[in-house]
Amino acid sequence: MTNASLGINFIAHSDQGGRSDGVQVMVHNGYAYIGHNFSGGFTVLDVRDPKNPKHAAFIPAPENTRCLHLQTHEDLLLVVNGLDPLKPSEVRESGNYAAGLRIFDISQPAQPKEIGFMPVEGTGIHRIWYVGGRHAYVSANLDGYSDTILMVVDMSDPTRPAEVARWWLPGMWSAGGEEKSWEGNRRFALHHAIVADGIAFASWRDGGLTLLDVSDPTSPSLLAHRNWSPPFGGGTHTAVPLLDRGLCIVLDEAMGDECADQVKYTWVVDVREPSNPVNIATMPTPNEEDYCKKGGRFGPHNAHENRPGSFQSSEIVFATYQNAGVRAFNIADPFHPREVAYYVPPAPERMVDPRPGRPQVIQSADVFVDSNGLMYLTDTNAGLYILEYKGE
Repeated sequence: MTNASLGINFIAHSDQGGRSDGVQVMVHNGYAYIGHNFSGGFTVLDVRDPKNPKHAAFIPAPENTRCLHLQTHEDLLLVVNGLDPLKPSEVRESGNYAAGLRIFDISQPAQPKEIGFMPVEGTGIHRIWYVGGRHAYVSANLDGYSDTILMVVDMSDPTRPAEVARWWLPGMWSAGGEEKSWEGNRRFALHHAIVADGIAFASWRDGGLTLLDVSDPTSPSLLAHRNWSPPFGGGTHTAVPLLDRGLCIVLDEAMGDECADQVKYTWVVDVREPSNPVNIATMPTPNEEDYCKKGGRFGPHNAHENRPGSFQSSEIVFATYQNAGVRAFNIADPFHPREVAYYVPPAPERMVDPRPGRPQVIQSADVFVDSNGLMYLTDTNAGLYILEYKGE
């Protein structure tokens, strides 16, 4: 059932009700909520028996809209809405798509009920961070900006979410007369921010990493900005703070097929002094085979984000590596990280990705690890893998 594995056992697989493209996954109260890249909606799976996952529901998105990322907390599900980038330019011009943040009541987990929607002016929202409390943090592509920026959303009334603040890198506010300072086709755009202890650890793709003071969420301010691109290849995607150890794990997403945009890395960053983050190590690069020649993308994508109620560890880091599956690293010594487990699923049985010429190889997208060590691994074509981390 697998191409390669070490320290991780296969439990089950689901084609997600025939919609086997998956991006972000949240497991909550025995149900998995999976955003789709191509299928125009999100799927709910009953995983109370992880050996026998069952399709429970598919909630379609509005026409020409995708909802690839989502968040759960208590009885709420937050889902992004944005223009499907594969639609022709005429769709954007017509405005026939939904852009904003959609809120569902999941008190009945298999039957999400929409209770609120916050529209935005632009092409929509890309990703969210919400773990309860008053505020959610979203990356939003708004009119007047060159790309996605940080938006803080008041969730005190989930039926009426409302924007309360914005923050962006200098040069992004084109409508305000700002001119970009970066060159060529580099992309300065917020992928998302993870918030811990009043600091937002925000990943800006080719714009690097910022630490923002959000102790007052209505007035974010910059603590530090670091960008190692160039000379490295950019694509900063996810920053997971491990503040009990003064660390942050930062993944640079591989965007080009066959390492066309360099081999990308997962960095260990010392953030004991938030005004002066320092890169101190990288995770070992998978090397059981020549993954650059395997086809598709090879390198970091998403990490398990240590959300409340999930698997919590400041020593074991889980990260997806696209055509190299999912990896587990031990950072007990943060200067010398070790790979301790991996799982590389087989090639997808069929392609959901409608783009012509895409290679039929695994592209592991996201991983969520529950408190029992069960791993939920999505793929852009191959469905959901439920795995078990066995430890060293």
